[in-house]
Amino acid sequence: MTDRLYDVVLYGATGFVGQQTVRYFAQHARPEPLRWAIAGRSRQKLESVRATLGVEADILVADSQDPRAIDEMVAQTRVILSTAGPFALYGSAIVDACVRFKTHYVDITGETPWVEELCDRHHARAASDGTRIIPCCGFDSVPSDLGTYLVARYIQQKLGASCQTVKAYFQMTGGLNGGTLASAFNLYDSGQTDRVRDPFLLDPPGEQHTPAEIARNQDPERPEYDADIETWVAPFVMSPVNTRIVRRSSALFDRWQQPYGPDFAYQEYLKFDPPLAWLQATGVSAGMALFESIVRQAPLRRLLQPLLPQPGSGPSEQTMNEGWFRCELLGTASDGRKVKGSVCDRGDPGNRATVKFLCESALSLALNEGELPGGLERGGILTPATGLGDVLVERLRKTGMTLEVGVVTSK
Repeated sequence: MTDRLYDVVLYGATGFVGQQTVRYFAQHARPEPLRWAIAGRSRQKLESVRATLGVEADILVADSQDPRAIDEMVAQTRVILSTAGPFALYGSAIVDACVRFKTHYVDITGETPWVEELCDRHHARAASDGTRIIPCCGFDSVPSDLGTYLVARYIQQKLGASCQTVKAYFQMTGGLNGGTLASAFNLYDSGQTDRVRDPFLLDPPGEQHTPAEIARNQDPERPEYDADIETWVAPFVMSPVNTRIVRRSSALFDRWQQPYGPDFAYQEYLKFDPPLAWLQATGVSAGMALFESIVRQAPLRRLLQPLLPQPGSGPSEQTMNEGWFRCELLGTASDGRKVKGSVCDRGDPGNRATVKFLCESALSLALNEGELPGGLERGGILTPATGLGDVLVERLRKTGMTLEVGVVTSK
């Protein structure tokens, strides 16, 4: 791909998150010897974004429903960064072209049924060609996936043991954007919500799981007291995405003889601090259950949608700047010792953090290709941990994000 005109093309650059990726590249990619362009379906809107943000990037026009335009765009770049969702509606042709042209790809989808389809359709060829197709490079699911990777490898390398379990506990504040909600509603409109419930949805073909293992990995549905952290936790809304990505990472590492540990298990929760932890966990759990019961019914869903943020809209600059997230991880070694880790940063997780995760993922592919895990030969429908690993960890640390592991407790 050394003869490609661009290193990275930002597709979906006129959307709410897309414009933030353009701003991020303008601010953070300028010192690098990087060739990048912005792309979307409307030249007028792309020119407006370029003028508003004061960037000098080239413009490529490509409608996701125009195969020729998509092919021309993908063939010109080494990496595609896409924020154009819902990805089940607008992403397939782009990934298809990336696999054909051996162009690396990252996005911010959380649509696990669509990711499963990509795995079935493209993993073998992308793996053979060394093409890295890495969905879920936003807030879902980088903290979960990289955090688990760091904890498991610390247990193995520093303690000389295998990793038995990892639990992640999230706390955050921020806002919602319309694109995220549109992707979620599309899952219900397309009737794919039952597939989402499979805890091993994204595992490679041929993986076998006992009934006990399946039961142990089911998504939490109610609040509970967690003795390990001595407070109450609730189901986390992104758990049905994040846990599937982490389990795919574990399964892929198993196949590459780099396992986390035999019978490794991962789960995650929303954490609340005393003294109101029980009340908050109960309230959030009830609210989530009520919201899901409403959106599962098409007539009620249609009534609700106009009242929520629409595609192309999102929280205010103040809300995004004042947001934050904290992902605390607790790993248990095969000998009972425990390791704590954390991934945290300032900024709204669904926007500021997501943009940082996504852009640094694309820059990892464009600027650090020779350092990526597995060498130049690794490819397939990968995860942040299996496709980017320590390269992304170090790039995120250099932005000021905290990714730490190492507090050990005795047996």
